[in-house]
Amino acid sequence: MRIVMAGASGFLGTTLAERLRGGGHDVTRLVRRPAEAPDEITWNPSAGQLDPATLVSADAVINLAGAGVGDKRWTARYKSLIRSSRVDSTGTIARAIRQLPAEDRPEVLLQSSAVGWYGDTGDREVTEEAPAGTGFLADVCRVWEAAARPAEDAGTRVVLLRTGLPLDANGGLLKPQMPLFRLGAGAKLGGGKQWVPWIALTDWLDAAEFLLARDDLAGPVNIVGPRPVTNAALTQALGKVLHRPALLQVPGIALQVALGEFAHEALRSQRVLPGVLNRAGFTFTHPDVESALRAAIDDQSPAAA
Repeated sequence: MRIVMAGASGFLGTTLAERLRGGGHDVTRLVRRPAEAPDEITWNPSAGQLDPATLVSADAVINLAGAGVGDKRWTARYKSLIRSSRVDSTGTIARAIRQLPAEDRPEVLLQSSAVGWYGDTGDREVTEEAPAGTGFLADVCRVWEAAARPAEDAGTRVVLLRTGLPLDANGGLLKPQMPLFRLGAGAKLGGGKQWVPWIALTDWLDAAEFLLARDDLAGPVNIVGPRPVTNAALTQALGKVLHRPALLQVPGIALQVALGEFAHEALRSQRVLPGVLNRAGFTFTHPDVESALRAAIDDQSPAAA
């Protein structure tokens, strides 16, 4: 397939681009600077600028663009960037697809989203049929997904990747925690009873390829492991895999001091299940969190160790 990808320089985008190229696919990256290589196309999503002609002959478009949610403290300005970086990039791509003649449009748009859509679900299990929750990230996900509608209205199959927390030592949820756990200072967050929608990186990559190929699947798809665990259970499993104690606790008030408003998101409970993937027959390589953590630790590079 010829694939055009936005967000290819991020953690998930880099690994997915490598996987797809290793599988024989042609991946062209959308970049915000002047293009410097044959596999690059310049665009300006904040200004809504993407030449529709650059998508002609593309079989698929993958959009993973967006500012990191936990990268910086949530000031009003950064919250605006979290929202605009997602909505602007998605809208720019979707409108470019809509402008193309039907015969030139890509067959599928894999559009990034997040389990943040559901808000805090407490102990309640939720699948893709659940409505949007409340809170900042739920609001962002709602407008983020809505920005892809022009592509869907034009007849392109749109898959909304409601991604959980990827487990990999080189990025995502684990990277900032690994040094603390290796020192025996691993700790559960708050009471630890909140549910964590994790996903092994390998399974996330497999799911993306699966959804590219399955032309009968569209709409929201939860990219999460089939067995969600509480934060306390995740903490204990990571300590076990690293052969380190994980007996500490970070009080909620300490998180609020350290993280500000983002602390509320870090403490929310999301018992999210992969309903669509399960019904479609997708096979998880790492269906339980301990297996996923062992794979993440075993596969890390020497530099990450």
